[in-house]
Amino acid sequence: MGKKVLVIGQGGREHALVWKLSQSPEIEKIYAAPGNPGMEPLAECVAIEATDIEGLAEFVRRSDISLTVVGPEAPLVKGIVDRFRQAGMLIFGPTAAAARLEGSKVFSKNLFKKYGIPTARYEVFEDIAAAQACARNIIETGQAAVIKADGLAAGKGVVIAQNQAEADDAIQSIMLDKSFGDAGNQIVIEEFLVGEELSFFAISDGENFVTLMSAQDHKRVFDNDKGPNTGGMGAYTNPPLYSEQLHQQIIARIIKPTIEAMQKEGCPYQGVLYAGLMITAEGPKVLEYNARFGDPETQVLMPMIKSDLLPVLEGSAAGNLHGCKVDIDKGACVGVVLASGGYPGAYAKGKAITGLDRLQADTIVFHAGTVLKDGQLLTDGGRVLAVVSRGQSFADAIHKVYQEVDKLNFEGMHYRRDIGRRALN
Repeated sequence: MGKKVLVIGQGGREHALVWKLSQSPEIEKIYAAPGNPGMEPLAECVAIEATDIEGLAEFVRRSDISLTVVGPEAPLVKGIVDRFRQAGMLIFGPTAAAARLEGSKVFSKNLFKKYGIPTARYEVFEDIAAAQACARNIIETGQAAVIKADGLAAGKGVVIAQNQAEADDAIQSIMLDKSFGDAGNQIVIEEFLVGEELSFFAISDGENFVTLMSAQDHKRVFDNDKGPNTGGMGAYTNPPLYSEQLHQQIIARIIKPTIEAMQKEGCPYQGVLYAGLMITAEGPKVLEYNARFGDPETQVLMPMIKSDLLPVLEGSAAGNLHGCKVDIDKGACVGVVLASGGYPGAYAKGKAITGLDRLQADTIVFHAGTVLKDGQLLTDGGRVLAVVSRGQSFADAIHKVYQEVDKLNFEGMHYRRDIGRRALN
């Protein structure tokens, strides 16, 4: 009998994990909780929410699951890994204490300072007037002030304030109006780093680690990085700035010291380390850590992994990555997110999606916000689909993915037309 695996979550990231795990010869059955229509050909979707820890634990016990893989950050910060481990169940992801790397900006920034991990200069505040004064001091030097809510804010808890009015509004919204709830009890104010952003991924067992690859996300909603931030409008793998020298710097200055620091703090980190980096003139610096795979980066990472992902996830969860390795394919992979009209603001749901039957066989489509009603696939979220293509080069992959995007349609659909173009310059 093969193994049974549960993937927790319902977005494009989780669809990509299900897609990759479905290729493992060791796996007999995959479940997804709650899953989405795109996963259904590969996994049995079960109606349990990602944050229903007790419901998920009971399902795993009842269904004889070999490994649980956690997609989103909320259940990690809530302690799902601790609960599963106490019950003797194998689960991939960090404990609640280790997930503070993402769950608390204050914790992570203080860790970086204590262990000399390069990051932006910062201060922590619980007082509104003191925070506004700090922002004013930064802005008066001609820089933007970066204002961050301490806790989880669904990717929306960071404001780059160009002037005092913007800074005051952001600080008041986070700390006084509680726009992100208790996540805004403390805030971090830091200098604005100049450079190029990079996402870097490694998987750790608490002591050892294997590296995956890097990717570049496109956060702004419109071409040329215009408009408000989103959850991510597309991504591509290993951008040209990611040299072997930069790879070694990231390992030596950031990944290895972080894993060692977490050990010393008594909360060894097991799971995926997703470092959001700024590549500055002084070298790589940490913008933030995430305690799970990225979205939409996972949608372009998974198609580039040649080897079986299951042994690596199991090794990390069991605290033993010895002998595990990840084989990466050559070439490039590009993913374009198709979003609902109005996103990242208010948007309508229930729009019919057409054209999926016209795509090339090697095109991959990961579902993020879809629902199936009466046999018709409809939009059900802000980010609806990610269309992913591979190629021998960036130019090849970009050309292919936009040819495929042009075949798809739903009312109000919008997307960026410059995903990956930075790699061509």
